[in-house]
Amino acid sequence: MNREDILAKAQSEGKGKDVADLEAQQRGAYFAYLIGICLIIVVDIVEGIVLHRISFGCNMAMFVMAFVAFFTKYRIRGKTHELFVAIAYGVGAVVWTVLWILQLCGVMA
Repeated sequence: MNREDILAKAQSEGKGKDVADLEAQQRGAYFAYLIGICLIIVVDIVEGIVLHRISFGCNMAMFVMAFVAFFTKYRIRGKTHELFVAIAYGVGAVVWTVLWILQLCGVMA
């Protein structure tokens, strides 16, 4: 098998996708997700110390991100435990959303 045959076979298997680029994007998204969660936790801690309250909107965003990540993983892999984790994060997202709306309306501090 010559070089052109190997290249053609690799391209047909990958359907023209750059696997290294996809892996880099996936790794970058994973690190961005982790950094985002850490920053939201830091914001919660600082707001709790300085303002004696936290922004429920930040927590809602964190739970929505986790819900989307696990639900997407469930859709791709089809593993039931991923669905249960996604549902748990979805319930948390709904709770934080309700608390955030109440906070915006002035019902909660």
